[in-house]
Amino acid sequence: MGTPVIFSNFKGALPFWVSLLLIPIVLIGATNGGWTLLLPVITILGGLSFLDILSGDNLQNTDPETPDNRLFWHRLITLIWFPLQFLLVFGTIRYAASADHLSGGEKLLLFFAVGQLSGVVGIVYAHELLHQQSPFERWLADLLMAMVLYSHYRSEHLLVHHRYVGTPRDPVTARYNENFHAAFPRVLRQSLLSAFRAEQRMLGRKGLVWWDASNPFWRYLGLQAGFVLLSVLVAGWLGLGLFVFQALVAIWHLEIINYIEHYGLTRKHLGGGKYEPVMPRHSWNSANRVSNWLFINLQRHSDHHAKPARRYPLLQNYTAADAPLQPFSYPLMFAAALVPPIWFRMMNPRVRKWRAMYYPEITDWSAYKAGTNPTPR
Repeated sequence: MGTPVIFSNFKGALPFWVSLLLIPIVLIGATNGGWTLLLPVITILGGLSFLDILSGDNLQNTDPETPDNRLFWHRLITLIWFPLQFLLVFGTIRYAASADHLSGGEKLLLFFAVGQLSGVVGIVYAHELLHQQSPFERWLADLLMAMVLYSHYRSEHLLVHHRYVGTPRDPVTARYNENFHAAFPRVLRQSLLSAFRAEQRMLGRKGLVWWDASNPFWRYLGLQAGFVLLSVLVAGWLGLGLFVFQALVAIWHLEIINYIEHYGLTRKHLGGGKYEPVMPRHSWNSANRVSNWLFINLQRHSDHHAKPARRYPLLQNYTAADAPLQPFSYPLMFAAALVPPIWFRMMNPRVRKWRAMYYPEITDWSAYKAGTNPTPR
């Protein structure tokens, strides 16, 4: 007898469940305090990078036509993460409120670690879920994004980023020579406005006003308010402060990832406000095996933009001939982005080489400078 469909690909899916190992690492820090609170940062930035070097790259591709019923175990980790994150966030808030062995600074370190999980796992899983057609999966995405007070990300990502990536109209495409510390506040401000305006235009095309009940911003507001209220009920003002702090940490992690995914890569302007189609060349990629387990193949970013609804185990790897490759995996690129001189020394020559390779006819790139109005027209 053959293996039942539900158990097929179990072995192949198991490495993508590595995110579960991060939960006890956070809890070790909560119960012991001190240097153990740094274990999540050490694990993600140091441990993953070391394992990437040892394990090498994964260049294999799964058949993109694999049906969903053979991806049960791949999908399951994204479906169960919301209740796990919910228990982690609010359980840790409750615990920290009465944890006399933790100083105020240690509690902040603890919730930096919690926010790290909410960002590099929760938001990455939400990103996977919001691209699917299933209402249940999209609701899980909304819940995960509301838990980090960044619900408008769904509208911004689907209606703005995927349409305008690589152009000045996309807030999260980092401009050449724009450092992350300058990009972050700009993205916070512009992405909220662009998301709201995108939904407003969609409603307008239906003859509806922005305050119509069908505007998803009302859902976003309600879910976020519910989580804020719950944090107060669990641990008062301290609970609210810790909850908001982990949300900010999660958002910070998300926007660093956005920064490194498209830094300096721009689509050619064709005139009349039109740009060339999105191609594999417009995203940075990494084939590192272990970090792609944690980030559920997000580093195969070119294929995600080519096929946004394609589930993560089916995303295809691109060679350097088809799409630009980052010198290291996300964890090390993440660290480099925090130190602009290192980042520019590492990435600017690669962007210039990319420009010469794909757009030798363009000599003036000033239209893509930082600060260009990103609002879609």
